[in-house]
Amino acid sequence: MTQPVSPPRDSTDKVPEAQPPAWRGLMARADVRTLSLLGVLAVLILVGGITKPDEFLDTRNLQLVLTQASVVGVVTVGMTFVIISGGIDLSVGAIVALASVWATTVATQEYGFAGILFTALIVGVGCGLVNGVLIAYGAMVPFIATLAMLASARGLALQITDGKTQIVTVPSVLDLGERDAYVLGIPPLVLVFAVVTVIGWLVLNRTTFGRRTVAVGGNPEAARLAGIDVRRQRLYLYLLSGLCCGIAAFLLIVLSGSGQNTNGNLYELDAIAAAIIGGTLLTGGRGTITGSVLGVLIFFTITNIFALNNLQSDVQQIAKGAIIVAAVLVQRRTASTT
Repeated sequence: MTQPVSPPRDSTDKVPEAQPPAWRGLMARADVRTLSLLGVLAVLILVGGITKPDEFLDTRNLQLVLTQASVVGVVTVGMTFVIISGGIDLSVGAIVALASVWATTVATQEYGFAGILFTALIVGVGCGLVNGVLIAYGAMVPFIATLAMLASARGLALQITDGKTQIVTVPSVLDLGERDAYVLGIPPLVLVFAVVTVIGWLVLNRTTFGRRTVAVGGNPEAARLAGIDVRRQRLYLYLLSGLCCGIAAFLLIVLSGSGQNTNGNLYELDAIAAAIIGGTLLTGGRGTITGSVLGVLIFFTITNIFALNNLQSDVQQIAKGAIIVAAVLVQRRTASTT
């Protein structure tokens, strides 16, 4: 029996070239975004140096900007994870307020430094646990669940303080905010922010947890079929967000030397805006810790420049809103061309 002869191969046929891995394209786009954000930050520093050279470039002013950015920056790291997973957390500011006032009650301060730190962390994680259970296992929409937590945490913080400021009397806590505690000219709060950022970057980019977070945000059903426990992953993410809020609450206590029910006001907006500026998609599946941190620094640099030039706070808010809109439009354009 004769074997069928395959038709001669046309000389014009070409073997398809191997396509580069998809992650290389993602890395290239991430690098472009990072360089763009660094360019924006450099321009802002140049503007500040030109308009108010003596004040803006002063070492103490730069330390102040970094210290203030550290509190929101820690919250933003947790928020970035949540948004990458396709969620949202509107309660971070209220959780910071509740953790700060609970940690500065007279009873808590009797346990000293450890008591204040431990209470702030436990309250933050506890609130994150409630959010995670409602969203992951209660099938509540993240927007609704965290909005309810926002209202509840603010109300409880007001009830604890009765509208009064709770002054910290523990010297070891207050000493962290003094210049004598600076390490090589760097405030301790900035060092904590740096450590949280590095850990967040490693977890997102070098661990299974980070890969699962991206997978859940990109396509939850595909992640489930791949063997990922989507509900448990979401629970862990809101626990992480709550932990970051607890750390931020402690930093805010050190920075202000008090606990107030108004602490953390609009932190949720600042954190979400910084993440968006940094390239994190609100629909989930993409984002970087580096970009989010640069977004925080850009916002606080703008605020500092406006304050030094005696511009009103309403102008600052308008500028922030315009930046957020521009960032979202750029994201949409980038998504449509890829």
